[in-house]
Amino acid sequence: MTLNAKATQDFIPIKEIRDGIVMLKDGDLRAVILANSINLSLKSNDEQKATILQFQNFLNTLDFSVQISIQSRRLDIRPYLLLLENRIKVQNEPLLKLQTKEYIEFIRSFTESVAIMTKSFFVVVPYTQTIIRSDSNFFGKLFSKRNKEEERALEQTNFEEKRSQLEERVAVIQQGLARCGINSAQLGTEEVVEVFYKVFNPGESEGKIKTE
Repeated sequence: MTLNAKATQDFIPIKEIRDGIVMLKDGDLRAVILANSINLSLKSNDEQKATILQFQNFLNTLDFSVQISIQSRRLDIRPYLLLLENRIKVQNEPLLKLQTKEYIEFIRSFTESVAIMTKSFFVVVPYTQTIIRSDSNFFGKLFSKRNKEEERALEQTNFEEKRSQLEERVAVIQQGLARCGINSAQLGTEEVVEVFYKVFNPGESEGKIKTE
């Protein structure tokens, strides 16, 4: 019995990432915003209530849906330890060498016994374009002929129009977060690729570390 194995890309709804915008296979767009966190435990009861109420009001003003994603990952401390080990090699003071070695051992043993986690907070902003299909549109496509350059130009124009609408939503989200005291930034292409790479390849976040 022969099974037709599908490539991993067939299960991923992403067509491409252009100018920091995630283009899905169904034509929808997504923007990813990175937001910082607020430690409510450091605020007074009144400040906590005010922050929560402000965030609630912000969500109630939205006329489109958003997705809030929290990624929690174990912190890879090895690059930091490697940096310390390289400093030992160029350190001329014996006492500082000894102290650095002891510090490295402390950090290594501590991180082995305690899982140090890092959290990243993302807001995914969607844009879905409603397309009304009609017979006239079908026959128009059937009898019209465009070359590849015209098709690419039309696709780019369509992308720019949808991106403009999406960026308006991104601005609304960032302004609302700012009113809640939350700083945010829209991710660029490389940053978005890195986020999705870590999502689909969770085991490779602690791969080999390059040594000189």
